[in-house]
Amino acid sequence: MRTMASERGGVRAGAGTSAPARGTVPAGDHGPSVPAGGHRGRVPSGDDVRRQELAEFLRSRRERITPEQVGLVRGRRRRTPGLRREEVAQLSAVGVTWYTWLEQARDIQVSSQVLDALARALLLDRTERRHLFSLAGAVDPSPGADCPSVTPALREMLRQLDPVPACVQNSRYDILAYNRTYGRLFCDLDAVAPEDRNCMLLVYTNPQWRAAVVDLPRTARLMAAKFRMSMAEHLAEPAWKALLARLEAASPEFRENWARHEVVGPGDRTKVFRNARVGLLRVDHTDLWLGPSSGPRMVTYTPADDETRRRLERLQALEPAEAWSPAEAAAGVSSR
Repeated sequence: MRTMASERGGVRAGAGTSAPARGTVPAGDHGPSVPAGGHRGRVPSGDDVRRQELAEFLRSRRERITPEQVGLVRGRRRRTPGLRREEVAQLSAVGVTWYTWLEQARDIQVSSQVLDALARALLLDRTERRHLFSLAGAVDPSPGADCPSVTPALREMLRQLDPVPACVQNSRYDILAYNRTYGRLFCDLDAVAPEDRNCMLLVYTNPQWRAAVVDLPRTARLMAAKFRMSMAEHLAEPAWKALLARLEAASPEFRENWARHEVVGPGDRTKVFRNARVGLLRVDHTDLWLGPSSGPRMVTYTPADDETRRRLERLQALEPAEAWSPAEAAAGVSSR
């Protein structure tokens, strides 16, 4: 499979022309005429068919969007229905030639990062976005994307575990699903935007979450070490790099811990939390892996003593307004 030297290189709309990156073909020079995605005399393979379907899907989505929808001026001489290719390339910050090749079903690689940019530029809804990544054979890096590991049966298991706090996380510490008690354990998790439901972000930036952790400095340092260990297998992946950049920008404490280059593997141990409504909780942390150790896992916090069990039962039974008031949720603290 031919790989472009740079998906984000090439000519951009409104920027004039420039020499294409090494290994690219100048815009307009498409070589000999061959069937899209294939070669003369060859029966199309499954990959050829998939690339052709991707090309047609991109073209159909491009043609349905008006310039006004994306803040562009239509102009009087426009004949193209919807957006032009160079306009999609400009909105996605990718090369015009490279995007043209995508719509020609060329045999090129496309990263999750660029697919994400194309999905945003083409105003794809959730179903269309999932279809785009499926056609490209890529994994959607968005934390809010559906996780095939979180089945209806697994959600029901989470529900039945109440009042034992439980959630499903991936190796990047995104919280993919959780039960009622877990949603109240550290903060009002329902009030947190799905893209922000990440344990690394929460332990370093969310006041409610941080207030619930009894030994915050040690826990934050341990989390950074675990994150570094997990990231070793994902160093080049856009979603991981984006999360790391966000943490470094948001938290001096994280930058200090990250600079230690400490690594710690996953492990089970007793933890102590301070819930704003029911007080101290001693729980035994357990990871139940749903596949390879680098994939998703169910995290459970079983009560370590009878008092904790009773307090967790009270926490589960609280009405939403009792668990967290709007003012407390905004301030990140409890008034009681």
